[in-house]
Amino acid sequence: MIMDSHLHGIIPPLVTPLMNDTELDEQGLEKLINYVLEGGVHGIFLLGTTGEATSLRYELREKLVREACRIIDARVPVMVGITDTSFDGSIEMAHVCKEAGVNMVVVAPPYYFPISQHEMRCYLDDLVPRLPLPFLLYNIPSHTKLHMNIKTVKHAKELGALGIKDSSGDMLYLLSLIDAFKDSQDFSVITGTEILIPETILQGGHAAIAGGANLFPKLFVDYYEASLQRDYQKIHLLRQIVMKIYNTIYNVGKFTSRFTVGTKCALSIMNICNSYVAHPLTEFEENDCKSIKNYVEEIKELIDKTEIT
Repeated sequence: MIMDSHLHGIIPPLVTPLMNDTELDEQGLEKLINYVLEGGVHGIFLLGTTGEATSLRYELREKLVREACRIIDARVPVMVGITDTSFDGSIEMAHVCKEAGVNMVVVAPPYYFPISQHEMRCYLDDLVPRLPLPFLLYNIPSHTKLHMNIKTVKHAKELGALGIKDSSGDMLYLLSLIDAFKDSQDFSVITGTEILIPETILQGGHAAIAGGANLFPKLFVDYYEASLQRDYQKIHLLRQIVMKIYNTIYNVGKFTSRFTVGTKCALSIMNICNSYVAHPLTEFEENDCKSIKNYVEEIKELIDKTEIT
């Protein structure tokens, strides 16, 4: 894919609808993809953290990518996470993506051994020439043990990176990225922290890979567009709803996996896809599901009221 402008907009990191650990919920996948596309999203990210990529067997990952690309049918750009503990595994997945019609791959630091900034740069030196597609860098130190510094990101850009998704939640770092690449016409700074969408866009960033766009895609597209238009009143109204999602759906349950589990539970309640989560995660019990159901209804009401006004 030739990039003649920044990656932009709202890109959901799609959950992977599952029947069990080895079987894709194909009907749910199709419903989910069509649902987010109808909500106006600008791209789709497969096999990210929200997509439980590292929990899925390779055959299932490949099937997901092929099926999703068939359903999407080039309506929006598709990006796929390929990072693996195995160097060759990442390359093999990149070639599957190429064959399936993916637009770009997403590269994070390998996630078992703690590595240095120098080792990450060397890793990219070896990996990038063997990739059959353009790539996006992914900074998620909570999962990879490496918080990539600006020097490492600049090195990735020199190797051809189209941009970076930052899921560190570090606002100073995000602003430093925006400042460092403000004059780069072919490099996008993308937040993975959806509450920071207005700050990202207002300061010169370009997009958000927002997990909540699985659930309420139009809400997040409106949030992005209000930020583009500097409509502070609308930003304020929509931020209240986004905060409601944070404080309710994302906050049910006592385990740190509650974001992914809660998102899938909500999608199941909305009759979009199955709620099954791959091992080692576990689905919510009945009481937590009831809470999610109530919260989904409350958020839908808030969205309806905002649209009326």
